[in-house]
Amino acid sequence: MARINLLPWRDLQREAQRQHFLRVLVGVAVTAIGFILLGERFLDHAIERQASRNAYLGTRIASLDERIRQISDLQARREQLLARLQIIQGLQGNRPASVRLFDQLARALPDGVYFTELQRVGKTLSISGVAESKVQVSELLRSLAVAGDLAVPVLEEVKVASAGAEDPASVFRLTVGQAQAGVEA
Repeated sequence: MARINLLPWRDLQREAQRQHFLRVLVGVAVTAIGFILLGERFLDHAIERQASRNAYLGTRIASLDERIRQISDLQARREQLLARLQIIQGLQGNRPASVRLFDQLARALPDGVYFTELQRVGKTLSISGVAESKVQVSELLRSLAVAGDLAVPVLEEVKVASAGAEDPASVFRLTVGQAQAGVEA
């Protein structure tokens, strides 16, 4: 049989397969590097887009925080104004009470009696005055007792001012409470 040497042909075929393998390997490597670069570029773009979104949201949040602060300031100012308004309304509502109190004191005052001092501590009025007689002091106490906004008066002291005179005057001091809770003078 004839001897055919297939070794060079196999070597050539192996070399061709090796060359083909290397070309495919280089092609796969180039393709992989291309995909990696493309993926990296895509991710960079996505990160930039998200960073711009975050920056936009940050500016919007900052502007909303500023508006919230302004609203809080306005609410605090509103509360202050409401408190002032309530104080003013309270004063407006109580203004006639002072006039009414002085009117009741003047109406309860009998002839021959006058007040020398009128002092208010809380809801209690302390009244000092002079009367021509003790009977007039009693009339004053009765008149104050029936007055609408006043509680029952309490006589603290009655003294005769001029002991040797023909018509001795009586100096008195009494306290009376205000019956209405909302009265502010």
